[in-house]
Amino acid sequence: MKRAIGLAAIAAMTVSAALAETVAPTNVTLADGVIETSLTGQPGDPVEGRKVFANRKQGNCLACHVNSDLSEEIFHGEVGPPIDGVADRWSAGELRAIVTNSKMVFEGTIMPAFYIDSGYERPLEDFAGKSILSAQQVEDVVAYLMTLKEE
Repeated sequence: MKRAIGLAAIAAMTVSAALAETVAPTNVTLADGVIETSLTGQPGDPVEGRKVFANRKQGNCLACHVNSDLSEEIFHGEVGPPIDGVADRWSAGELRAIVTNSKMVFEGTIMPAFYIDSGYERPLEDFAGKSILSAQQVEDVVAYLMTLKEE
């Protein structure tokens, strides 16, 4: 009996994960500076998030933020706040909102909105109607940021 219940639970989790749909950029709900729910229904991968964070053609986060965890990378910017200890300052929902669309969280910020697909000023034709990061990449970056705690 216990085995049957365990198998049913595993099957239910597998079906739920398979049915989880990615939230489109236009359907993201921000409430009080927070996006509580995952954009994919899946947990982010902090290893992949670290790669996106450092990638100059994806997140390009180092262009503006100092991050001691990526000390092997060169040219950390100082326009945005340091990322060290960010998980102690913000919740996952707050970080998801900031990465998704910082302009809805911080008035006048120059940080790009990484998960919107419209509203850009003069986008290049190849990028029109596309977000900078995918929903899973946002979740991966948030998972990575949640590993950055003060020591």
